[in-house]
Amino acid sequence: MRSPEADELRRAMARLPTAVAVVGAIGPEGPLGATANAVTSLSLDPPLMLACLDRRSRTLAAIEAVRRFSINYLAAGQGDLARRFATKDPHREKWAAVAWERSAGSPRISGAVVWIGCELAAVHPGGDHVILIGEIVGLDDAGGAPLLLWGGSYRGIEPA
Repeated sequence: MRSPEADELRRAMARLPTAVAVVGAIGPEGPLGATANAVTSLSLDPPLMLACLDRRSRTLAAIEAVRRFSINYLAAGQGDLARRFATKDPHREKWAAVAWERSAGSPRISGAVVWIGCELAAVHPGGDHVILIGEIVGLDDAGGAPLLLWGGSYRGIEPA
């Protein structure tokens, strides 16, 4: 068997729905954030989260400096925020008109279905990404339908 090409892997993974999150931190000049879908719980005891960011990410650099980050799982109607935070626009522009507050030292986006605040516990290389492991220091389960990435598009999920 051969290793898949990047495009093959991207197409295959697009067949599987994933929750969309904004991983954020607060640096010296304010909040930073990046859209991510490689985010998941890692452990219940101790409570840990795993988030993967591009190794060139400005948000990653801030997280490593401040040693805190948040995971804001977006709601079904927040596709515009997912697109905004997926850009390389200046962070000041990304956060313009976004309702948020500081919680546990990291940004908490209003309307997110779940917010998780983390203290950075470990950083591991992962190819063109970096794997962050965070110890959970805050949690808010606001409820509602999550935003999903499926087939290369953002979509809501219908309740059963």
